[in-house]
Amino acid sequence: MNKLKRSAFCFLVAAILGQSLSRRCLAVDDGDFQFWSTASASFDISRNFEAKFEEELRFGDDAGRLYYHHSDLGFAYRSLADWIDVGVNYRQAFARAGRGEWRQENRPHLNVTLKGRLFDLDVSSRSRLEYRDREKRDDVWRYRNKFTVKLPFELTPLKLKPYLADEVFITLNDDNIHGNRFYSGFSFDLSKDVKADVFYLWQSSRSGREWIDFNVLGFQFKAYF
Repeated sequence: MNKLKRSAFCFLVAAILGQSLSRRCLAVDDGDFQFWSTASASFDISRNFEAKFEEELRFGDDAGRLYYHHSDLGFAYRSLADWIDVGVNYRQAFARAGRGEWRQENRPHLNVTLKGRLFDLDVSSRSRLEYRDREKRDDVWRYRNKFTVKLPFELTPLKLKPYLADEVFITLNDDNIHGNRFYSGFSFDLSKDVKADVFYLWQSSRSGREWIDFNVLGFQFKAYF
């Protein structure tokens, strides 16, 4: 089995696993420890356009129960300028409500990513505008900004590339910040066409009048075709 077929096989296994597991899980609590797993595949449609498909699973209740799953399909235009990417995506998400009921959300989103260098650091700022069509809840618009800094060195013989990131969530209907994520992780190459990220994430999000925090160990698998 060559590298391309092996990468496609691994991605399909992850996607099928996500669909099969997304029927049973529990809600999460304040201070919970979670595990998030993401598998994505990117395809060059032309020199300027790229398509991407992503599946993500989130396990809560001390990483023992699946409570969230999404599928995301998007298209990006990469040649507007060297310092900017523009993309349009559609995401379908399923999350467990308080009493265990699965609820669906349809979420089209527009992404604009600015890229550059600051001193010796690679930096990027991704702005995302989402329309959240939510089952049994009001529809809302949300703005997200994720600022990422990649450190200019590599660690260990595996050439681990460390990075830091912070993402803020703003609900535009009431102009309130309702969430923040802080990332600390590293990326590395599994092969020429397969990359991976391992990260720690701390999230604080507003639920009614309260704020809920949890800690996440995350893994991302990315295949490029």
